[in-house]
Formats: sequence, C-alpha cells, structure tokens
Amino acid sequence: MRAEAHRPFSPERILRLKSIQLGSLALSLLLLLPPGFSAAAEPLAAPGSPPASAGQDQRVQRIVNTIDEMYRSRASHARMEMVVVTAHWQRSLSLEAWTEGMDKTFVRILAPKKERGVATLRLKNEMWNYLPNTNKVIKVPPSMMMGSWMGSDFTNDDLVKEYNLKDDYTVTQVVPPVAEAGLLYLDCRPRPGLPVVWDRVLVAVRAEDDLPVWQKFFDEKGKLMRTMNFRDIRTFGSKKIPSVTELIPQNKEGQKTTVRILDITFDVKLADDIFTMRNLSRPI
Repeated sequence: MRAEAHRPFSPERILRLKSIQLGSLALSLLLLLPPGFSAAAEPLAAPGSPPASAGQDQRVQRIVNTIDEMYRSRASHARMEMVVVTAHWQRSLSLEAWTEGMDKTFVRILAPKKERGVATLRLKNEMWNYLPNTNKVIKVPPSMMMGSWMGSDFTNDDLVKEYNLKDDYTVTQVVPPVAEAGLLYLDCRPRPGLPVVWDRVLVAVRAEDDLPVWQKFFDEKGKLMRTMNFRDIRTFGSKKIPSVTELIPQNKEGQKTTVRILDITFDVKLADDIFTMRNLSRPI
C-alpha cells in the first residue's frame, strides 16, 4: 500500500466520493466521533429466556444513557487525526473541530499542506464546505448527502443526522450465539418511520463501565454492512471515552477510516463567530 499523492480535494471530488451512510451511536460530537443514536430501553434476554427483570431494565437504561451522553457537551474543542486506508492508497489528515450542543459543528483541516484550510460548517440539517484552492464555499445539496466526507468512510449525512437511542430506537439486551466474556450486547431497532438505512444495529459494551467496544450495522436483508470499533479508553476532563474510532465498510475490501482524538475539552466557552460563514472561509 502506498501513501496517496497528488489527490487535491476539488469540489467535484468531495461531492462525488461515495460511502455507506452511518446513522449510528452517540457520535454527534462531530462527524468524526461515533454519531449519536439512542433508543428506548426494552431489555430482553436470549431467545426463549424468561422475561427481563426490573434490574435488567435498569441496567439497559443505564447503558443507553452512557452511550447517549458519552460525547455530549454544551460545547467542545478538539484536535484529532483521521487516517483513511484503501486497497490502493493511504492518507492522513490533522483536524481541529468545534461543536456547540447537537446542532453546530465546525471542522477544519490543518494538514497536509495541500488540504490545509479546507473546512466544513454544519448548522442543524445544512452543511457547507470551503475549498481554499478555489476560494469557494459550496453548500452540500440533499442529493449529495450520501457522498463521502473528505474521502473517508464517513458521509456528509453523518454530520447532519442526529439520532439517539433513547428516543429513536427500541433497545433490547440479547445474548448472541458467540458471546465474549465481559461484554454485554444490545440489539437496536429503529422506530417506525425513522429515516435510517439500517434495519438493525448490534452493540457490544464493556460490562465493567458500559463503554462501547463495537457496533455492527445490518441492512433490511440482515447482511452486515459495516463495523465500528472503539478502543484506547482515555479520560478527558471528567469524561472517560474511547479515543479511537475505526469504521470498516464490509463491502470494500482493505478499506477503513480511523479517527483518533488527540485532545478534547468539553463545556468550553467558544467565540461567537466560530459557526459562521465568515469563519468558514477565514485563512489560517
């Protein structure tokens, strides 16, 4: 595998590259953390087992709350790196990101040099990209929301859509045929009418602290479409979270996107002009 060379981000490339939609966990901190998905807890044991007890109900609700609140904050500022690997090339990006609540996200590329200054602004369900090479701001149209964000396996839609387990999914505790000691498993099904592509999401969490280990996304035919792994647990301020998220599309051999949080501060005071068009095109 070789490092990708001479692949500048043109407007057409940013909007053309395709990947599978995410619609997952509580990673709405920004597009690069595992997106938020929450669900109503209706725990269930393995098929054929007795009904769940009140204690099991409470445990599932606790897990749901842990996942939903994992990356949430009034406002945050982070430095991250994203590595995109395909069968033919690899590229690394250094990123700086800001969020405010669940509706505002601003991400700017710091390196490599040829992509420095490329930025994305999300305000609720709208998103814009800034391309310094052409000095243009491009609004991402609805028809391109499934396009790849910056050539990664995350999509534009991943930045815009926000779901949570508590409100949008029905969650049951299950025991899969092959269960690993020390893990608990949740089966998450979107509520009727929720516009997501996944028919089912299976989540594994650590029994010791309810932090996610992996998520598996299945289509309406029950086919595994992608896997999201979480690792390298670190403490940032008062939050203990996975610092590395790895997204692996199952239909693209040898391909994955890995996001590593280098540093993040939660509940910070941000400048008033962070989430503005003026800041989007500001030189760095």
